[in-house]
Amino acid sequence: MNLPNKLTMLRIFMIPFFVFFMLCPAAGKYRFVIALIIFIAASITDSLDGHIARKYNLITDFGKFMDPLADKMLVVSAMICLVSLGRIPAWVVIIIVAREFTISGFRLIAADKGVVIAASYWGKFKTVFQMIMVILMIADIPALSVLTQIVMWAALALTVISLIDYIYKNRSVISDIK
Repeated sequence: MNLPNKLTMLRIFMIPFFVFFMLCPAAGKYRFVIALIIFIAASITDSLDGHIARKYNLITDFGKFMDPLADKMLVVSAMICLVSLGRIPAWVVIIIVAREFTISGFRLIAADKGVVIAASYWGKFKTVFQMIMVILMIADIPALSVLTQIVMWAALALTVISLIDYIYKNRSVISDIK
């Protein structure tokens, strides 16, 4: 359990606290500020764990599996909270979650064939835009509502583009399924 893997586990550990502050009115009038701080801290661990793993050659199979899973858990948990609060349309979240399930299924098929599929730049851009979108939606600043909508549409577009790119580049994984 090296430092990058500990950061990944910390990100997962932060999710219930984030959800609590997002959804529990009893948490007080600053609950969204606390939730925002937790989400930003968790998002920072995402780039930090990858940077440390690459820089110090601490890449592990555990990290390859858990890091993207932790990202999905964090972002999807946040988006579900935002749907509950009426800040994001459910259909946007459904498209994003469907993409994540599709890619996860694709990775399982590839892993069964002994193929490890790395994250693409499109997928990384998608994650960054989704995290920015969530931050803007949690902050819920009226003066930034147009920017928030633009970022949401960009995140949605990147979600679809990254899915198409992922399937196209790795089509050989499913081309010989019988």
